Amino acid sequence: MEKRIQNSRSAIIWLCLAHLTADVYSGFLNPIMPFIAAKLGFTLATATVVISISHICSSMLQPLFGFFADNILKRFFIFWGLILASVFIPLTPLAPNVRILLVFMILGSLGGSFFHPQSMGFINYFSGKNCSDNMGIFISMGSLGFAFGPLMAALITQVLGLDMISYTSIVGIALAAFMFLCVPKLSKIEKKPVHKKFIKSFKEILANRQMNYLMLIAMMKSLITNSSCILLPFLWKSMAYSPFYIGFALFLFVFAGSIGSFLSPKAEKLFGSKPVIYFSMLATLPMMLIFAFTYKLHPIFSLVIFSIIGFTTMLAQPVTMVWAQRTLPEYKSIVAGFINGFCWGVVALCMSVLGAVAQNFGIMNVLVCLSIIPAAVSYFVKYLKDKS
Repeated sequence: MEKRIQNSRSAIIWLCLAHLTADVYSGFLNPIMPFIAAKLGFTLATATVVISISHICSSMLQPLFGFFADNILKRFFIFWGLILASVFIPLTPLAPNVRILLVFMILGSLGGSFFHPQSMGFINYFSGKNCSDNMGIFISMGSLGFAFGPLMAALITQVLGLDMISYTSIVGIALAAFMFLCVPKLSKIEKKPVHKKFIKSFKEILANRQMNYLMLIAMMKSLITNSSCILLPFLWKSMAYSPFYIGFALFLFVFAGSIGSFLSPKAEKLFGSKPVIYFSMLATLPMMLIFAFTYKLHPIFSLVIFSIIGFTTMLAQPVTMVWAQRTLPEYKSIVAGFINGFCWGVVALCMSVLGAVAQNFGIMNVLVCLSIIPAAVSYFVKYLKDKS
């Protein structure tokens, strides 16, 4: 029993470190995409399509990989997911044209699609009764990585040059090797899982009304996060801000979000699950309006507001994830794939056309309009059944 606990703690620590690293690479793309676009000569509309395709590959396929992860005890997806992300995303600045850029982004994004469902299923398995707390830490570590990614990419771009980002692959490959050695094989400590049928599994998940509401909530979080992180770098570049400023702004946004994810279980214990979700969805609109009125004349104050948007948006993420996994506990990895991946992918499909809309009607106008949607959708939170 003591060995099992030690293995569990070790696994959680290494999975959290891997999540931090994998999402550092995911965070590379947004701040440097305006500069890759300038280098290769394509527009904001094209850039949003390119980023959306990568998000679809990193998100829409997560339920599929989650299904396979739930039916095996091997660590295939968490290991190779980190390898793909750490090798191909840093290669994107070296792409000679848009086609090769897409290939690198798709392969790197598939790494995230591999990694996240199985790692979240493993966190749930190794956590036992402390699932909410450990999931909060795990998600906050990913958010922290996603926060430092833009900062690192922007700093490397400004100081050393865009092409030097490719050398960061060494860190991810090294960590993947350590994770392979240190995360225990479930086949040694767990019986082989009962094989789940593919169509039956997906039908049960998609027919569950509670899951549909939770996926809708997850989509709203993704809507604000994706639209802000993709569109605002182009707005700031048009205002002649440096790569480091853009990276630092995105760092503040996602770093504040990681704090929100970390504090989420504590807020849930104090106020309850539904109030946390209500606050997360309703607070975005007034904050985005304040940001819209201040980003030109009061840039420092607007960055503070931008950070608060990140905090409030990410606050409900661990609550939503654990609630979904408890709703259908037999499908931990698949459920994680839907909440963390599929919902992002649906939003990414919308983002592929939002770039053209923002180009014609203004980035800030589009962001303010989008922030109305989570506030309206918060109506459905009342239909969620209390967690057991």
